Amino acid sequence: ALVLDHTDTLLDLLQAETGKSRKDAFLEASAPLVTVGYYARKAPKLLKPRRRQGMMPVAIGTTELRVPKGVVGIITPWNYPFALAFTDLIPALIAGNAVVLKPDTQTALTTLYGVDLLARAGLPDGLLQVVLGDGPVVGTALVDSADYIGFTGSTRTGRQVAERAGQRLIGSSLELGGKNPLLVLDDANVTKAAVGAVQTCFSNSGQLCMSPERLFVHTAVYDAFVTKFLDHVRKMKLTATYDYAADMGSLISQRQLETVVRHVEDARSKGATVLAGGKARPDLGPFFYEPTVLTDVTPEMLCYDNETFGPVVSIYRVVDNNEAVARANDTAYGLNASVYGRDLRKAHAVAAQLQAGTVNVNDGHIVGFG
Repeated sequence: ALVLDHTDTLLDLLQAETGKSRKDAFLEASAPLVTVGYYARKAPKLLKPRRRQGMMPVAIGTTELRVPKGVVGIITPWNYPFALAFTDLIPALIAGNAVVLKPDTQTALTTLYGVDLLARAGLPDGLLQVVLGDGPVVGTALVDSADYIGFTGSTRTGRQVAERAGQRLIGSSLELGGKNPLLVLDDANVTKAAVGAVQTCFSNSGQLCMSPERLFVHTAVYDAFVTKFLDHVRKMKLTATYDYAADMGSLISQRQLETVVRHVEDARSKGATVLAGGKARPDLGPFFYEPTVLTDVTPEMLCYDNETFGPVVSIYRVVDNNEAVARANDTAYGLNASVYGRDLRKAHAVAAQLQAGTVNVNDGHIVGFG
């Protein structure tokens, strides 16, 4: 209720710290509300003791208890500082744990504002602690002292977190990077696929680990899809305003902008074709970059198999579903994937072959995130 009462302040903070559009800020603020509602309804059933069949039915009974982990350490990134913090820490609290939260210092005000709302809502003092500081120092200390770790961030750092948690024999939940594929099958509704691809590829300026960065389009619909996709991309409105005018906002920092520029210029210098975008927009703000579509991307280019984490996508023509699946799976990542096709049985069969934690059919990432 307090989040709803203070939505405008929360959205202003999110935009000020991240540069995202008002639309993306609203979607982020909404996510924890849905999560809280779900666990408020489901927690009593999920957490109650469960009777299991014993070694000798009737004579011997077995009861399985749900017990808190203890102190849960949660480390969250800058791209969704409100949603990722509170969709994790509130279920941990409901399950009877204390939480030590380490938000990214670039977006700490948004997270701290949410913590203040929790305190106003009646959360007991000391049950949730926030620690700020350099990730390798403060984050490492948290991993080395908590009873369970939840981490959202880069794959490189996730490996280090998993290793340290493993050394201590504590559990961990890791949500890491992605170079996500989106497949457009030969029978796809091209209009819906193009609109859906634009919405998911450039959500939060592409700074979303579930967003597709690689589009594999069947040759039968390739030309039609690319035409419609580019038409929607070129119509996207970029602006830095505290209203709902923008389709896409800014990148978060100079560092992120430099990564995007490096990937695009590397691809361009090695023969890639820029179909749309391909340049920074300092006239709009210091970290704005146009939604960019590339083709003729090859393995020696940085953006081929490295996560860009910005508004840059590459399109590839494929001759059949087997090629699409093989190329989609040719990655070190495995977070999210999408398949667009009219024949749901065929689309589901293709989806089952993709090596990803979540696969969305006729959707980009919203269903998987939900």
